[in-house]
Amino acid sequence: MIGNAADLVIVHLYPDLLMSYGDRGNVLTLVRRAEWRGFSVRVIGVARREQLPTTIDLILIGGGSDRIQGLVGNDLAGRGRELAELVGGNTVILGVCAGYQLLGHRYVGVDGGEVRGLGLLDVTTTAGATRIVGRVSTRASFDNRSFDVSGFENHAGRTFLGAGVSPLCSVPKGKGNNGVDGTEGAVNGSVVGTYLHGPMLPTAPAFADALLVRALARATGGAPLRPLDDSIEEAAELSERTRHRKQLTSRGLTRTSTWANWGRAHRLPPRERSSSRAAPTDGHAAGSSVALRLPA
Repeated sequence: MIGNAADLVIVHLYPDLLMSYGDRGNVLTLVRRAEWRGFSVRVIGVARREQLPTTIDLILIGGGSDRIQGLVGNDLAGRGRELAELVGGNTVILGVCAGYQLLGHRYVGVDGGEVRGLGLLDVTTTAGATRIVGRVSTRASFDNRSFDVSGFENHAGRTFLGAGVSPLCSVPKGKGNNGVDGTEGAVNGSVVGTYLHGPMLPTAPAFADALLVRALARATGGAPLRPLDDSIEEAAELSERTRHRKQLTSRGLTRTSTWANWGRAHRLPPRERSSSRAAPTDGHAAGSSVALRLPA
């Protein structure tokens, strides 16, 4: 404990609205991996019109529909200067799907309506006519480290990166940010955005720890973290990666198969197709579920 503040202060922005698709599991993963190392952690949910705490080490912004994104957009834009100052002081921000889009310059919906973003990532997103859907298993890079990640994407947004960011991952054509350039997610210093749900961090312990090394710098001075036994997490990630590979192989698909072929191979039965049309405008489907270890 540092003074009256916990070693790690995590803010979950708009947990009452951007709370779907298992992204809260990312919060829980970061909390547990810090606590297992003996650090004290405080998680603060901040809704619209609520003040941010004075000390923040890490901020998470989850996913939600276009309608929800519009609801939080104005409130988030009003926090722009404050969040930019926090990032300048080494606060880590992780945005998933809608949260990722809101970290960029703007999001333009299917109706042409525009939601202004924070501009913390040099990306711009426009809603497409079709969705990018499927599982992703690949390598990611952050803070001069690389690691395996797996997750599930389901988004209509087409996100294009500017010169001020680097992609988080490389993916096959038809997936990722826009289905065209083979990129997924974006990184600018301590700000990270991704489309991968799942949640992603429970099966990506090395990525979670890379975020924690930065976020815990106030307590550690940037020192390396004590290693943990990640055999369970690594087994879960390997299982996800193997299952994904078997699904593609059983349908005669290769890594370079077109997304159209993949979509046809994974066509939903009639009842599921009908229910999917009734989904929210961002249409996120449920991702893979992962059981987290709890402290003894």
